[in-house]
Amino acid sequence: MGSGQDTQIRFSGSGGQGLILAASILANALCAEGKRVAQSQSYEPTSRGGLSRADIVAGSHRIDYPLVTLLDCLLVMDGIAMRASTDLINEDTLIICDREKVGGSASAPAFAHALPLTESARDLGNHRVANIVALGAMVALGGYCGKESLDRALREKAPPRFLRLNLEAAELGARLAESVRATT
Repeated sequence: MGSGQDTQIRFSGSGGQGLILAASILANALCAEGKRVAQSQSYEPTSRGGLSRADIVAGSHRIDYPLVTLLDCLLVMDGIAMRASTDLINEDTLIICDREKVGGSASAPAFAHALPLTESARDLGNHRVANIVALGAMVALGGYCGKESLDRALREKAPPRFLRLNLEAAELGARLAESVRATT
């Protein structure tokens, strides 16, 4: 994040993927580092598999407009979510897609990073932490906050019985980011 400049991030997918929780964890980490943060969310019922998204606008100054207008980072966990954000991205937007659920879909730009987020979460023993794997990758690729701040926010927000799993998921996401850096 540049000084005096807002960073705009969107977590998008379908209901039940934990995107609002992931955004809340990142918002806490950013606040812990002294950033000012506005978070908004929109979701349809999980039972309908509806669109879900959580947006963050963060900066070093008071946030004048709390809604995203041009994304610095877009996380897409389900193919239905890409179309809802296409007007907010450009070639400088960091786009991370779940390879299994979005993959090389025609709606994903060629410069999107398709990572095995759900697959990696399953390898950890619980597909429901794909959101945290994605969060770890996003933070590592985008540098939005430090690892210590992310870990602290996870400790505050994750249910105690799933804390170790969530910390492992974030670390696995960071390792996926390293594999992206190694190929670019």
